Amino acid sequence: MTGPEATDNSEELYAAARAWRDDDPDPTTRAELDTVLGRASEGDAAALADLTDRMSGLLEFGTAGLRGALGAGPNRMNRSVVIRAAAGLTAYLKDEGRAGEAPTVVVGFDARYNSDVFARDTAAVVVAAGGRALLLPQPLPTPVLAFAIRHLGADAGVMVTASHNPPQDNGYKVYLGDGSQIVPPADAQIAAHISRVERVGDVPRAVDGWDTLGDDLLRDYVEAVVTVVDPGSPRDLSVVHTSLHGVGHGTVHTAFVRAGFEAPVVVDEQAVPDPDFPTVAFPNPEEKGAIDLALARARAVGCDLVIANDPDADRCAAAVVDPALGDWRMLRGDEVGALLGAHIVRRGVSRRDVFACSIVSSRLLSSIARSAGIAHEETLTGFKWISRVDRLRYGYEEALGYCVAPQLVRDKDGISAALLLAELAATLKSEGRTLTDLLDDLAVEHGVHATDSFSVRVSDLVQIDTLMARLRAEKPSTVAGIQVARTDDLSRGDGGLPSTEGLRYHLADRSRIIVRPSGTEPKVKVYLEVIEPVAEAAALGESRAVAETRLARIRADLERLTSL
Repeated sequence: MTGPEATDNSEELYAAARAWRDDDPDPTTRAELDTVLGRASEGDAAALADLTDRMSGLLEFGTAGLRGALGAGPNRMNRSVVIRAAAGLTAYLKDEGRAGEAPTVVVGFDARYNSDVFARDTAAVVVAAGGRALLLPQPLPTPVLAFAIRHLGADAGVMVTASHNPPQDNGYKVYLGDGSQIVPPADAQIAAHISRVERVGDVPRAVDGWDTLGDDLLRDYVEAVVTVVDPGSPRDLSVVHTSLHGVGHGTVHTAFVRAGFEAPVVVDEQAVPDPDFPTVAFPNPEEKGAIDLALARARAVGCDLVIANDPDADRCAAAVVDPALGDWRMLRGDEVGALLGAHIVRRGVSRRDVFACSIVSSRLLSSIARSAGIAHEETLTGFKWISRVDRLRYGYEEALGYCVAPQLVRDKDGISAALLLAELAATLKSEGRTLTDLLDDLAVEHGVHATDSFSVRVSDLVQIDTLMARLRAEKPSTVAGIQVARTDDLSRGDGGLPSTEGLRYHLADRSRIIVRPSGTEPKVKVYLEVIEPVAEAAALGESRAVAETRLARIRADLERLTSL
């Protein structure tokens, strides 16, 4: 754009940037924005594009709270954005709470850049508004914060974390008093309160007055979480553990020892919290190469199981020696989900118990539940939905999230999941069997449930809308030569679920495909599953090979259909 219109728009942009800069309480981000503003006003095109992006609107508050890149400006994670969010949350709690009672908010934080600063700002806003803020004493796992909300009788909780996002990100996760993450309409109501904050300088902030909790909270969490394992179950198991430079190391080790297991072998290079995550390209155990150091350690020391947590320890990954490969391999989230479900069934369930998993997770858990005579529910993606299932006994999501003790933590918890998986592995070991043996048993009983997924990354969010619109307009009649029996448009609530963006294809051979935008990253995710029956145990290898071939053909076709 050139001419007077470009000048007018630029002046509006510069004026908005100067106003934001002058209202910013943080000298670092104030100086950062001033530098970008200066370069843009001098004609630097890259700086102008950068400034335009930073000023493109306030970082959106939704059911995932806030998450974005650290930096100056309303479209970044910084103190100005966090203070507005804290003010909006506190105003919402006061509106929704009992008359005359001040809200109590528990605030936790991880070891990412500025997490502690954002946590203290939140506490300062809550106290200044007449509420009570309880600040966790140190960087701790997200499940500890989720546990603390109900344990301490708080009205809400805030966890400052970007979980497994890249180092440059941070986030702000909000829980309500029932211990679960916010869902509509609470997210929109909080966002409305946030939008009413015109200036950060007008938001009162206390200089002290919040309570910093002691070590007894962590002790109470550990004492509670070790109850997920049977005191009399086997404990002979050697485990290698990595926390991927996150905050899970100390809590995991304490919990394992307290539960009666040997202390896990440490991956020293990744044990100390480090916001730069120097040994991994991406601090997510799902990503290729993320647990390579842990696998190398396992090969060196010889062990039974590898466990990896993501940086805030709400997810749990596992790796085992696969006899078919003669080497270690990471288990898929759906495999761990089925193993934990089968173990819980074996330990005993009630007819009133309910298993649950999200729509993008394998259908194997529903088959396990059906065989056990208990109900299974399918939910939208995210533990904010799974944790709300009535009478939930166990829930999981394929992205390495497991809720094995909803009475303690109404969210995914990578620590309790690690303990329960270790108990299962130790129990099988005492019987001369392994986790892969149990996976074989489940495949023979319920059929091979082969799953896969891939992502279509975009450089512009508009591409996501374009892709989804194209898929709706050009509905495939077949995929990999198999007839599409039904297509669910999840945005219309097809399939009996609340409305969400996405499409689900049911193929005539019981294969299933789901295409949905990611809620936290600029990408579209595609989830695939085929089910191949197994006539008898001796035919398992052949059935697996057939399933993998079918899955590969479907993936190839979907990669073509979703190409940009």
